[in-house]
Amino acid sequence: MLRFQNIIGNAIKDAVSDIYLTGGHPMVSRRHGTIQFHTDMRWSHHEIDDLVRKLLTPKQLNMFRQRKSLDYAISVSCARLRINFFTTARGISLAIRILPGHIPTIDELNLHPSLHEISKLKSGLILTCGATGVGKTTTIASIINDISNTRQAHIITLENPIEYRFSSGKSFIQQRELGPHMPSFAQGLLDVLRENPDVIVVGELREAETMQLTLNAAESGHLVIATLHATNPEEAIYRMCNAVPIEAQNEIRYQLASTLSWLITQQLVYMEKVKYRVPLLSIVRGTQSIRNIIRENKLPQLNSAIQMGKNEGMFTTERYLSEYLESHHSLTPYSQAFRPSAETTQDAIYQSPLTEDKPEAVSRKWQATMTGDEPILIRTPYSPNEVENMLTIDEDVSLQELISKMEQ
Repeated sequence: MLRFQNIIGNAIKDAVSDIYLTGGHPMVSRRHGTIQFHTDMRWSHHEIDDLVRKLLTPKQLNMFRQRKSLDYAISVSCARLRINFFTTARGISLAIRILPGHIPTIDELNLHPSLHEISKLKSGLILTCGATGVGKTTTIASIINDISNTRQAHIITLENPIEYRFSSGKSFIQQRELGPHMPSFAQGLLDVLRENPDVIVVGELREAETMQLTLNAAESGHLVIATLHATNPEEAIYRMCNAVPIEAQNEIRYQLASTLSWLITQQLVYMEKVKYRVPLLSIVRGTQSIRNIIRENKLPQLNSAIQMGKNEGMFTTERYLSEYLESHHSLTPYSQAFRPSAETTQDAIYQSPLTEDKPEAVSRKWQATMTGDEPILIRTPYSPNEVENMLTIDEDVSLQELISKMEQ
């Protein structure tokens, strides 16, 4: 662990964004988007195994054995790490993304200042799109923090995993993670509508059901912020509208047209004049012309509408580069925005034993489980010295009969 902590500490000083560890191979890092090999830093297969045992809890290790991969976030050397554990021909490999302990602001990330306007919205859909590793999560985190610092709201995030940990400012923020806190994004979205949120954050839109539920949430009057893998606005809208069967596509198209407020696509580009990477955006606003294009399925006209929407705050990537990035004289260095720091939140991470499958602290408490139309099963937790008792209960049985059966 000490060796691992030193690697992370040095990576932060050198503005390294990613580290890759695998057995019997030199360590690999990514700096300003470029891969670098470190021939003097080689981990054996057994050392990787030992590191994984120290990083994962027994429950996480069991999940990893079952899935052969696992996403996990942890704080090391005053930085937040997102680690993907996966299996390869070399054994276990780790892909590590280094995040700062604090949440960078919109200005620190060199994002367009118009993004501050999002914090004023009470409803609508904000889509942030881009390839893996371009900083979509960090951009959304800066927007959430902006909302929390400027107005009172109840914000609930659905993430996989939780990367940035938020402290409540003016807003009350609650974070849920796929796995420990919800079985799926779809179930999380069904739950969140009963939790009276003002702002809903969906970590990633992949499945059609998640997309439909996200649009339903935006249509019901919430401000919904979500990420989507798409490289340009046309592809993003196409993916949203064509993720469902053809008979449901018109409905999705109308929902998207009526709810879309912002569509941001993001890349990271290296700027020679400053010697580091900065976000390159395209910005689409939910104007009447954009909504008509979506509703009427005339996506080839989208780029022209963005170019004509200059006065309404829209940017193509070309115009964003020339009119904002290249003319901006006070860009914030990468090392300052992602500087190492202690995590700002003081909230402890706590997993209630009541949510565990078999709480170890409870020896003989009855548990009841109901799944769909299956019968209720009442059992005692398993113990090596006990025989697991299982009682099948007919839903029409009377309470007196139930008590009698349990006594027997």
